[in-house]
Amino acid sequence: MSEQLRQTFANAKKEGRNALVTFMTAGYPTVDDTIPILKGFQEGGVDVIELGMPFSDPIADGPTIQVANTVALKNGVTVKSTLEMVRKAREEGITVPLILMGYYNPVLNYGEEQFIKDAAEAGANGFIIVDLPPEEALKVRNYVRESGLSLIPLVAPSTTDERLELLSHIADSFVYVVSRMGTTGAQTSVAQDLSQLVTRVRKYTKDIPLAVGFGVSTREHFKDVGSLSDGVVIGSKIVTLCAEAAKNDRYATAKNYVESILAGLKHQVLSKDEFLKMQAASLRNASQTKALVDDFNEKHTFPTRFGDFGGQYVPEALHACLRELEQGFDEAVADPQFWDDFKSLYSYIGRPSSLHRAERLTKHCGGAQIWLKREDLNHTGSHKINNALAQVLLAKRLGKAKVIAETGAGQHGVATATACAKFGLECTVFMGAEDCRRQALNVFRMKILGAKVVPVTNGTRTLRDATSEAFRFWVTNLKSTYYVVGSAIGPHPYPTLVRTFQSVIGRETKEQFAALNNGKLPDAVVACVGGGSNSTGMFSPFEKDLSVKMLGVEAGGEGVDTAFHSATLTVGRPGVFHGVRTYVLQDNDGQVHDTHSVSAGLDYPGVGPELAFWKATGRADFVAATDAQALQGFRLLSQLEGIIPALESSHAVYGACELAKTMTPEQHLIINISGRGDKDVQNVAEVLPKLGPTIGWDLRFEEDPTQGK
Repeated sequence: MSEQLRQTFANAKKEGRNALVTFMTAGYPTVDDTIPILKGFQEGGVDVIELGMPFSDPIADGPTIQVANTVALKNGVTVKSTLEMVRKAREEGITVPLILMGYYNPVLNYGEEQFIKDAAEAGANGFIIVDLPPEEALKVRNYVRESGLSLIPLVAPSTTDERLELLSHIADSFVYVVSRMGTTGAQTSVAQDLSQLVTRVRKYTKDIPLAVGFGVSTREHFKDVGSLSDGVVIGSKIVTLCAEAAKNDRYATAKNYVESILAGLKHQVLSKDEFLKMQAASLRNASQTKALVDDFNEKHTFPTRFGDFGGQYVPEALHACLRELEQGFDEAVADPQFWDDFKSLYSYIGRPSSLHRAERLTKHCGGAQIWLKREDLNHTGSHKINNALAQVLLAKRLGKAKVIAETGAGQHGVATATACAKFGLECTVFMGAEDCRRQALNVFRMKILGAKVVPVTNGTRTLRDATSEAFRFWVTNLKSTYYVVGSAIGPHPYPTLVRTFQSVIGRETKEQFAALNNGKLPDAVVACVGGGSNSTGMFSPFEKDLSVKMLGVEAGGEGVDTAFHSATLTVGRPGVFHGVRTYVLQDNDGQVHDTHSVSAGLDYPGVGPELAFWKATGRADFVAATDAQALQGFRLLSQLEGIIPALESSHAVYGACELAKTMTPEQHLIINISGRGDKDVQNVAEVLPKLGPTIGWDLRFEEDPTQGK
C-alpha cells in the first residue's frame, strides 16, 4: 500500500499538479458522518486522506483539533472502531490512499506490531504518528514495511540536519513538512520562510515528495504552498466547516470545499476491484520484506531515560525547545558561577530549611521516631521556590524575557511569579479553571506578584490541561519564552533538570540528620507524589543508600477501586503522556483518564519517569492515601505539632504515620513537609462536611451565641 502512495504523488507530478491531502478526525462530528465526509473528499478530487485517531491529550494540536478529539472520544471512538471505519470506507468504494494519523500512546497500548498488521488488513496505506521519536520510529518502520505500509515522517522548521537525514531515510512515500512552529489551526497567511525550509529539507529528501501543511485554508494558500511542494495538506479548516454544517450537509460540505480548493480539477481513482487487487498484492509482497536495522543516537550529556522510562515523545517542532533547554542546562550545571548564583539565593529562599523531631506525632504513632523536613518554611510556602529560582536563572542565561509556567495547587505558579518579580521577567501562568476555583488565594497571590494567570477550560480543567496548554504556547513562542516546568515530568531534560534543582532537599536532609544522629542515615524517607518534584528531590540523594526505605504516597482520592483518584504508580500502566514514557492512568484504549484528588497539586494522571523506574526496580515503594486519610494527616500534624500542612504533604503525613507504626522506636523516619496549608484552609472547610464524619472531625462553625439577645 506504500506503493499506492508513491504512485499517487508520481501521477500528480506527471499531470503537472499538486496532490491535495485532507484531514478529518474519525467519529467527528458524529460517527455516522465519517464515511460520508471521506466520500466527499474522494469525489471532490482529494489525492490522499488523513484520518485522525482521537487522543485525549493532543499537545501538537490547536483548539479545533482538540475539540474534535474530545467530541470523537465522547462519541465512543476507539482505535479498534477507527480501523473498522477504514474497513467500511474501503467496502463502500473509497480507494484513494488513506493514512491514519495520531499519537503514540493508543498505538503502544494496542500493540504496535498488531496495530500495523490490523491496519493493513483494514485497508490503510500508512501512518503519521505525531510524537514518535526517531529511535522508536526505526522499530515501527520495520513493522510497517513488513505489512507493506508507509511510515510518513514529520519535519518542522526546527528539525536539525542530523534528524532530517534520519527521517528522510525512514520515508518511503512522502514527507510531511510542518510549515511553521506552533500547533495546528487555520491561518490567514502561509509561512514567509517556507521556500528556505523546503530547500533545506530537499537537500536530504532528494526525490521523495514533500507535502506541506499547518495553516493552509484557502485556494490562494494552496497555490502558494503548491508552488514550492509536491503536495498540500489541509486540516483544521475542513474540520471547522464540517462541524458547522447541518447534519445532512457534511458530505456536500467536504466535497464542495475540496472542489473550491482544486478549482474543479479532478483525477482518476481506482475502482474497488483495482484497489482490492493492489491491497492483496501489497500484503503478499510485504511478507517477503526484510527488516532494516539502523541506529540513531543523539548525543546527550545526561541520559534521556531511566531504564525503560523517560525519552522525548513530542511533536517534531517541540524538539527545538527541548534542544535549546538541554544545551542551556548542560552548560549551566557545568559552570561553577551558576551554582554560586543559585546558592547566593539560599538566604532569600530561607535555606537550609529546618529538620526537627516531631515528638508528639511520634508518641501518637507509637513506632519510629518521626522527623520533619520543613520545606513549608521556604519563601512562598513550599519546595517549589528551589526549582523556580534555578530555572529563572537558566532563562536569564538563555536571554529570555518572558517566562511561562503551569500550576495545579498554585504553589509552583506563586514560586515562578516570585522568581520573575525578583529578576524582572514577564510571567504567565497556565492553571486549570477548576484549580483556579479551588486555589483562589494563590491565583490572587500570583496576580499581586505581577503575573498573568490564564484559566484553562479544556478537558478536566486541572493540572493536566494546564500543562498541555503551556507546551502549546511554548512551541509557538520559543524565541522569547522560557517554560518553567514545575514537576519532574515531561520530556528530557525536564525530569533530570527538576530533580537536580530539588535534590537540595535530600542533600540537606542527609547532612542535617547525620549531624544530629552521630553520622547515621535515617531508616526511611517519605514524600507525597504527584508529578514528582518534592519526592525525587528528597529521594535521589538516598537512592544508593539501600538501607533507607523510600516511600511515596499518592492521591487515592475516593479509593483506588473507584474512578476518582490520582494514584498513577499504584494502579497505572506504562504508557506515553506529555512527552515521556512513564506510568499513566489510562483506559483500555490508551486514552488518559480523568483524575481526582482533594489536593489540586496531586491531581495528575502521569508521574515522573525516575519515580517510574524506582517502582519498576523496587527501589522505592508507593502507596495511596484517600482524601479522607489525607485529611487525617492534615489534622494530626496541625493538632499535634502546630503545623498546618498543605493537602499534598498531608498525604505523606498519613502514609508516614502508617509506616512508623510498623517500625521500632530505635528507627527513624523523615517526612518531607513540602508545603504549608494556608492555601488549602478554604478547601478543607468545603470538603469537611462530606469527609469529616468518616474520620470523626466536625469543625462546623457555631452561630454567634450573642445574636438575638
